[in-house]
Amino acid sequence: MKAFASKHKALLIALGFFLLGLSAIYWFFLSPPSGPFMTKTIMIKKGSPLRKVSIRLEEERIIRDANFFMGMTILLGKKKEIKAGEYEFHSSMHPWQVLNLLATGQTKYHLVTIAEGLTLSQVAQLLEDLDIVEKKTFLEKASSPALLLSLGLPYSVARKPVSTVEGYLFPSTYHLMREMNPEEIIQIMVHQFQKVFNQKLIQRASQLGLSQREAVILASIIEKEASLPEEKPIVSAVFHNRLKKKMPLQSDPTVIYGIKNFNGNLTRADLERPSPYNTYLINGLPPTPICNPGKDAILAALYPSPVSHLYFVSRNDGSHHFSSTIEEHHRAVWKYQKRGANKASK
Repeated sequence: MKAFASKHKALLIALGFFLLGLSAIYWFFLSPPSGPFMTKTIMIKKGSPLRKVSIRLEEERIIRDANFFMGMTILLGKKKEIKAGEYEFHSSMHPWQVLNLLATGQTKYHLVTIAEGLTLSQVAQLLEDLDIVEKKTFLEKASSPALLLSLGLPYSVARKPVSTVEGYLFPSTYHLMREMNPEEIIQIMVHQFQKVFNQKLIQRASQLGLSQREAVILASIIEKEASLPEEKPIVSAVFHNRLKKKMPLQSDPTVIYGIKNFNGNLTRADLERPSPYNTYLINGLPPTPICNPGKDAILAALYPSPVSHLYFVSRNDGSHHFSSTIEEHHRAVWKYQKRGANKASK
């Protein structure tokens, strides 16, 4: 009888420990932390060790216990699957849900708009300002010969080096993540460019006697010169007409692109200083695009207006006056620039 009672007592004790163990498992592994509901955004840096990630989650009250979370992660073989990035958690998530989010890389996306006409450097600065990627790292990857080749961008064209992705980062709105690989961002933007500049447009460029690269360079100049969509094909016609006549393009934006640390004031000395981008001194196109053109500028470069204009001057309101003769152009310059400047100085 005593033996039975002793055995019964042992079973009860064992059952108690078993239930206690189940409760502990539920408490630490399956139940969310107690407290008010809240949503928190947490950045997991690249190379962060599991312990550091777990402690951060505990400090932010996303999990109850860092040690138990580490144990669960290792037990389930997920230690090497945790991915860097920005995550959005809420305090009612179960630990296994938190781990699943980290292991599958369900990071938070940000809408990033790349405006028409931004240069490569400006795109890199924008991405750094938004904490998507460091500017220096992005620029380094943007000039990688291996990446250029993998994207279908030859490392040289007509002896002119294609040394960066300038001109191919298509202006659009993208869903990007923080801690994202710069190569992936560049691939997304270049692939979007390739969707727009399709085989039909490549054939159209060939009909005009232009390579795709030359068309992109021309489009980038048009993008910088014309802010009004309806004027882009007319500006394009001016440059096409000048190229046919072997006249210098005389584009201020190309000169500016060739000036390091431009201060915003284009001087006569700048226009007289030799540079591969000084289209006042050289004939033809500059060696590379000077920005990343949008679709309107690309189409304008390939479908110029059927006009004979060779000159244009700003009306100081975003629009331009176009002329076919130098005499008409001089009158327009006097009207909109010199006389306007004299009036403004009075």
